[in-house]
Amino acid sequence: MGLCSNTCHWPFKAHPLHQPIRILASPAALPASGHGSCSPVSRFLSESERWRTTCPVIHCALARRHGGEMARSGAVGPQAGEPLPAAGGSGQSDGLLHRRYGPPAFTEGKPGGRHLGKASIGLNEEQKEFQKVAFDFASREMAPHMAEWDEKEIFPVETMRKAAQLGFGGIYIQPDVGGAGLSRLDTSIIFEALSTGCVSTTAYMSIHNMCVWMIDTFGNDDQRHTFCPPLCSMDKFASYCLTEPGSGSDAASLLTSAKRDGDNYILNGSKAFISGGGETDVYVVMCRTGGSGARGISCLVVEKGTPGLSFGKKERKVGWNSQPTRAVIFEDCVVPVTNRVGEEGQGFGIAMQGLNGGRINIASCSLGAAHASVLLARDHLSVRKQFGEPLANNQYLQFGLAEMATRLVTARLMIRHAAQALQDGQSDAATFCAMAKLYATEECFKVCNQALQMHGGYGYLKDYAVQQYVRDIRVHQILEGTNEVMRMIVARSLLQG
Repeated sequence: MGLCSNTCHWPFKAHPLHQPIRILASPAALPASGHGSCSPVSRFLSESERWRTTCPVIHCALARRHGGEMARSGAVGPQAGEPLPAAGGSGQSDGLLHRRYGPPAFTEGKPGGRHLGKASIGLNEEQKEFQKVAFDFASREMAPHMAEWDEKEIFPVETMRKAAQLGFGGIYIQPDVGGAGLSRLDTSIIFEALSTGCVSTTAYMSIHNMCVWMIDTFGNDDQRHTFCPPLCSMDKFASYCLTEPGSGSDAASLLTSAKRDGDNYILNGSKAFISGGGETDVYVVMCRTGGSGARGISCLVVEKGTPGLSFGKKERKVGWNSQPTRAVIFEDCVVPVTNRVGEEGQGFGIAMQGLNGGRINIASCSLGAAHASVLLARDHLSVRKQFGEPLANNQYLQFGLAEMATRLVTARLMIRHAAQALQDGQSDAATFCAMAKLYATEECFKVCNQALQMHGGYGYLKDYAVQQYVRDIRVHQILEGTNEVMRMIVARSLLQG
């Protein structure tokens, strides 16, 4: 049985990652992430029998982390490293391409030809298993609907809640409040895999994870145990509110104010370009409780339904259409002091620390789009004929494909290095995050754009997935700090010595 609806045009019928290719693999020479002494994903062990049987790979990894092997007998589905069945009885997609069901990272192959060996080089066994589950979820639950979500501007709440059952609603959140407790490197691997199925939806999930992390890391116990569990399960959704109509890159100049009035703050102002605005439940808001500049900024959690909270019109965007974007407006909005995360004046630091991880996350989403686009371009060149032979025989296009793959792998290296630096608390982690975000978002956009060019006129049709990857990742050079600001951060680090 194929993964996707037969009503979709063929580029959306089969996920673009159904062919093994080693050159696009996770690079070697990367440190395996450490997970500490606590169980990073203990909540998974109490999931339903349905989850344990349909996702045996993750469950076995968790069992090993908890000190024992779990018998795999009776589990439904293939095990890690086993080849997956072909999509459809013939393995054909409309007779055009032979595709495999399942991500390339977990398909064994012979050296040479189109089968260039395993594709999760550099990852430990647990990371390979997490990656496999993420790729498989992207194939089954996201890729078949990617075009429809974009065209109809659907916010796929139920799909994201399914993802949360796998721990993807709180990937790097502590387990005691429902999180998976995985590392920043694990998180990058997962977001890259998920974004092959839908960049826009995965990007929102990355923002949601960042919001939960801020509460988990800087909130007190009451806040953590109140807000984090329903956010990790995605029973509730979160939005990050920093940007304002008059303060974008100069975030420290924000004007939204919170005046103390007894046990409450009275919040006034507006936020712009808020992902999920109007449809999410929890808003992590940076606001001014003190004087001018960064030291006057604090962080408040505002819940949907609070009197004085309202929203602007839904923005019409080039991409990212599976997540709504609206202005968030505060008019004498009463927020309890108990909803302040951290102390007064700590908000800007919280925001910047959150964005370090957010930059890795959004760059990882660019990786997934580029990965998928390279494979779509490769397949198109193999079947499209001009001048009596496949385009793949043209050396100019071969060289272009090689350059695309090289950009992808170098971007992945930078992102994984930055993720490890952030996990380890290295002093220059913020600079590495800025470098990775700058390089990966720009180079991956070039990859997707070149893939579209290789499709010719077909690439400009919405029947073909490649155009959606181009549209969805263009904004990655703007949000989570523009790439011009990333250059400023790197330059300042260099000049300060």
